[in-house]
Amino acid sequence: MSEYDSIPRRRFYRNRDKAWIAGVCAGLADYFGFNIRVTRILAFISLLMAFPITVLVYIGAVLLFPSRREEPPQPEYDVEFRQALRASPAQTLSDVRRRFQGLEARLAKLERYVTSSRFDLDQEFRRL
Repeated sequence: MSEYDSIPRRRFYRNRDKAWIAGVCAGLADYFGFNIRVTRILAFISLLMAFPITVLVYIGAVLLFPSRREEPPQPEYDVEFRQALRASPAQTLSDVRRRFQGLEARLAKLERYVTSSRFDLDQEFRRL
């Protein structure tokens, strides 16, 4: 099995659950991990600036991309983390690194205490 086979494949679907018209903007927001409101605002601005092209692209997306009617099974990973990772990978990895550094510092403090003579003394007092 190659590394490519282990990468989860994502497909673009129109999201009918969060749709206003046909679910194209909601599907784009889900696929790229964007905020759905921002995606709709950008689509509206595009509609005002280039009306015919935007309408043709939207109709093409409605005809070409399937809609997802049923809710997929709940994945075993954290969906919010995956969306944050897609939206800003550097910030997300920085947050994860900071959390692990905090955990590592706590673990080092615990190891120092358990291997110290103070721990043995505390154990003796508890036994009394």
